[in-house]
Amino acid sequence: MASLVPGIACIGVIGKQNNPLHISLFPPGERPSLEFSFMLSSSLDIFEQRLPHKMADQDFGLLQAIDERLAMYGYLTNTGVKFVVIVDMEGRPATVNDSKNPAAVGLRDSDVKPVFRALQTAYVNLLRNPFYDPDEHMPSVAKAQNRVGSTQITSQKFIQEVNRIGELWRPGITQL
Repeated sequence: MASLVPGIACIGVIGKQNNPLHISLFPPGERPSLEFSFMLSSSLDIFEQRLPHKMADQDFGLLQAIDERLAMYGYLTNTGVKFVVIVDMEGRPATVNDSKNPAAVGLRDSDVKPVFRALQTAYVNLLRNPFYDPDEHMPSVAKAQNRVGSTQITSQKFIQEVNRIGELWRPGITQL
């Protein structure tokens, strides 16, 4: 039996009004999306509880260990957008590179930091798009302007970058 190493199970981007902007599951289609939506929602209470002690644009580290297999990590941007990464400690089979890497045995908060840096870069690139309006993804603004539409991020470039990050990450990687 091949040994298993941590892998990303879910990446969630949550808006400043606590509305989900994007959710990606890894591997796609093999996990129950509703279960991960509930986990992402539960992370909001932890952000709220820790917020008085943290400043914006900070890594919140381990938010909670859901069970012996899943762990949730969080990051808050200076715009109030939250990134949540759920790591499956038995997420994927070990490769030759993983067996050479001592970090593959366990997981530290610093192993997840490259994910947050890459997600923030992807989100900043999304915001730099002149056709992207972050306010249209806020439920209260859309309702006030009688706009009907998705509050989800639909940019294919952003979605592809999030998927790339989720698929490439492994413990010990320093840059994505």
